Amino acid sequence: MGCIFHISKKELERAVIREGSILKGADGINSPSQDVAGCAAVGTPSQNFDKSESYHRAASEAIPGGVNSNVRLGNLPLCFASGSGSKLTDLDGNIYIDYALGMGPAILGHAPAPVTKAVEASLGLGQLFAGQHNSELRLARLLQTCVPSAELVRFGMTGSEMVQAALRVARAFTGKPGFIKFEGQYHGWFDNVLVNQSGPAGDVHKAFPLPIRLQTQGQSINATADTHVLPWNDEAAVARYLEENHGVIAAIITEPVMCNTGVIPPRPGYLEHLRAVCDKHNVVLIFDEVITGFRLGLGGAQARFGIRPDLSVFAKALGGGFPVAALAGRRDIMGLFGDGSVNQSGTYNANVVSLMAAVATVETLSEGNAAVYSRLEATGTKLIDGMREIAERRSIDMLVSGYGSVFHTAFTRDTEIYDYASHFRADAARQKAFIDALLKKCIRPTSRGTWFVSTAHSETDVDSTLSAVDEVLADPF
Repeated sequence: MGCIFHISKKELERAVIREGSILKGADGINSPSQDVAGCAAVGTPSQNFDKSESYHRAASEAIPGGVNSNVRLGNLPLCFASGSGSKLTDLDGNIYIDYALGMGPAILGHAPAPVTKAVEASLGLGQLFAGQHNSELRLARLLQTCVPSAELVRFGMTGSEMVQAALRVARAFTGKPGFIKFEGQYHGWFDNVLVNQSGPAGDVHKAFPLPIRLQTQGQSINATADTHVLPWNDEAAVARYLEENHGVIAAIITEPVMCNTGVIPPRPGYLEHLRAVCDKHNVVLIFDEVITGFRLGLGGAQARFGIRPDLSVFAKALGGGFPVAALAGRRDIMGLFGDGSVNQSGTYNANVVSLMAAVATVETLSEGNAAVYSRLEATGTKLIDGMREIAERRSIDMLVSGYGSVFHTAFTRDTEIYDYASHFRADAARQKAFIDALLKKCIRPTSRGTWFVSTAHSETDVDSTLSAVDEVLADPF
């Protein structure tokens, strides 16, 4: 019956009104939220989660754990009635300044007008044709324009599946079976890549590769036979391992910024080093830009850092909140899909709704020579600088790392988090207490401490957020 079955239509309408209207700019982008009547509750403490808790109890009788992604297990079981711009309203009428943004996709904010209008216009045209439609070419050409390495493009539904397509075509192109992934990085929930993403860090003083650490019951160790795990941001480890094992390594797959574990930037020269060793040893360099794509800039991390991978995976921000993913890359590699040598298929690939949403998202982000990114970066930078100032003033060892559009908090005495091991040393209990305290003040980052910023976040949102952070850090937790 859906998320709103505990709330009447009138209650839902009142919740949406309380949430406040998002004023549309002349360019049609969700402009930053303004203070309007009924928004006084935003960013204020609330202990009332009765309807969310009631929903969760009911949902747990029909849905395992009451959730449809294990990432949502173990958190305060909120159920939301609506989202608009930078805000979410839950069933109890609490209004949150949202920095989870659906775990990153809602870069234009919730329900952005250009995207919702494009989707509404598409619904009467049909959804699935088992054939081609014009939006496929429109979106592919947009990616070719925006992304430096996108010579050819294929579409799917999720980042997880397109990572598998990338690894498959890399194996076919090189004739080699294995791939390198890095400790702490996440490339989807499939058995061959869901390894060494959480839990104790490996001993980097012992021989490489790091021992495989499975992440779930039911996972096949046999599926990881071709998976080689190394520490990230360690040039010597990659160079030495490839020198000795390049004959079996088809690809290196990496997040160009570790956004699934903290937001850990590459050290200067590290991505250039990966490019060089891949060229030397006939290894395909794959950038997993599921998070960084269309978030760190219109051309993703590869444009920001000036590195041209062989293949790139995009999702999340690409669809502005709708499910869509893309694999883009070199013509000679991607061409193996086109001649039928390598299979990549899916009933819902390039469905009309998802592609219309993606076209509208990318076109909106592209307007005015992608000027929206300057505003996005400035908003996030103000948050980062403000949090750092508060932590210093309160004598709290909180490290804030990342970029204006996506950053991370950690409680650590280290001055830098540069790989999974240094991330693991941070105080996870204090991080959880910090996030839980903010949530009760209606400020909602992700449960792992990553903050996503949208074009809809306003200066008022930033001020309210920093005020809440100051209050939380003022009290020991």
